[in-house]
Amino acid sequence: MANGRIEQVLVTGGAGYVGSALVPKLLAAGYRVRVLDLYLYGDDVLESVRDDPRLEEIHGDIRDRDVVARAVAGVDAVIHLACISNDPSFELDPALGRSINFDAFGTLVDLARDAGVRRFVYASSSSVYGLSDAEHVTEDLPLRPLTDYARYKALCEDVLREKRAPGFVTLILRPATVCGWAPRLRLDLTVNIMTNHAVNRGLITVFGGSQMRPNIHIEDMTDLYVRSLQWPAEVIDGRTYNAGDQNLSVATIAEAARRVVGGDVRVETAPTDDHRSYRITSTRLAEELGFTPRHSVTDAIAELAAAFRAGRVPDPLNDDRYYNVRRMQRLALR
Repeated sequence: MANGRIEQVLVTGGAGYVGSALVPKLLAAGYRVRVLDLYLYGDDVLESVRDDPRLEEIHGDIRDRDVVARAVAGVDAVIHLACISNDPSFELDPALGRSINFDAFGTLVDLARDAGVRRFVYASSSSVYGLSDAEHVTEDLPLRPLTDYARYKALCEDVLREKRAPGFVTLILRPATVCGWAPRLRLDLTVNIMTNHAVNRGLITVFGGSQMRPNIHIEDMTDLYVRSLQWPAEVIDGRTYNAGDQNLSVATIAEAARRVVGGDVRVETAPTDDHRSYRITSTRLAEELGFTPRHSVTDAIAELAAAFRAGRVPDPLNDDRYYNVRRMQRLALR
C-alpha cells in the first residue's frame, strides 16, 4: 500500500457468482487480486482473466488456517464473499454451513488484521432483518434472523465490529438478492430462476406470489465492492449499509420476466409454505456515500434472456453447476 492506497485485494469466494463478476472488474480498475476459493462450480469461471499477471488464484478452504494465513499475507484489503450461500444450501448440511460461514470467520479476521490488512469488507445479507412490517427497513432496525444462514451472517457482523481496531477499517454490506448474468451463473435465485424458466420452459411457476424480495443487479453490487476500496477510510470505518434497489413481489418479478422474454410464456401460481417476505431501504448508502444502483431487474432479465438465446448457458435446466444445492449434493462437501 503506497501512500495509503489499496493495491492488492484478497477476494474470498472469488470464483463464486458475485466473485466471478467482481474479480475482472477489480483487475480492470488496476488492483492486484488474489482469489481464495474451493472452485466447486468449475475451474473455468475466471478464464477470461486467467492470463492477467496481476491475478493469483489459491484453490483452498477458508477453514484451513494455513491456507488463510498464506492468502492474507501482503494484501491491503479483503472482500469476504466466501460462504455457503442462501437458506436451502445452508439447510442441506447445517454443520457444514456453520463451519464455513461462522466458525472460520473469526480466524480469518484475526489473521487478516495480524497480517497488516488495512480494510475488511464483509458481505453480510439483507436476510438478517427477518420478517419486518416496517415500510422502511433501515440499518437501525433490530435484527431478527429467521434461519441459521441469516443468524450466522448477523453473528459475523458482531465479530467484525468487536475486532475493529485503529488501522483496521471494517465495512459491512447487507446485499439484497443479486440478479443478472455472471461467468459463474446461479439459476437458483428468484429473478434468474424465472428468466430461465420463461426462456427455456415457456412456463413460470410462482409459489405464493405476494412475498416481497429486495433485488440488486450484479453489476451494481460489484461496482459497490470496487467503490468500497476507494472511499476514504474515515468515511466508511465501522459503518453498515443495506445494498439494494427494487423491492418487488415474487408475482411482479414473474410478470416482468414474462413481459421481457415475450412470446407465449405462461405464468401459473402454486401454493407455498415459504412465506419469507422482506424489503430493505438503501437510503443511507445513497445519502452518505452517493452510491445508487444504475441497473434494474428488467435489465437483468433482458441480459439473461440474451445469454440463454446466444447459447452462453449450456443445459441451463439440468447442469448442476448453476444450482448450489444440486452441486453440493453431488460433491458431498464436508
